[in-house]
Amino acid sequence: MFKAKIYVNYKPSVLDPQAEAVKTALSRMGHDNVTHVLYGKYFELTLTSTDKASAQAEVETICDRLLANVNMETYRFTLVPVPVEVD
Repeated sequence: MFKAKIYVNYKPSVLDPQAEAVKTALSRMGHDNVTHVLYGKYFELTLTSTDKASAQAEVETICDRLLANVNMETYRFTLVPVPVEVD
């Protein structure tokens, strides 16, 4: 089994209105040292795949088809092995 930790963000060429709103609010609060804000989505999926290659392929398919708008967003993920619990 594997746990996929997935991060989805706008591509650098796409305006990120949520991040700009947060950056503006931080500036108004006096946090002028913040020069960049990245706003995104985070997902965790647990997969029953027994090998890393098949888990990776499945996560890429899920991200491409559902979790990320590949025209505007990019994603990255890590796979962490999860020990199988024995009853």
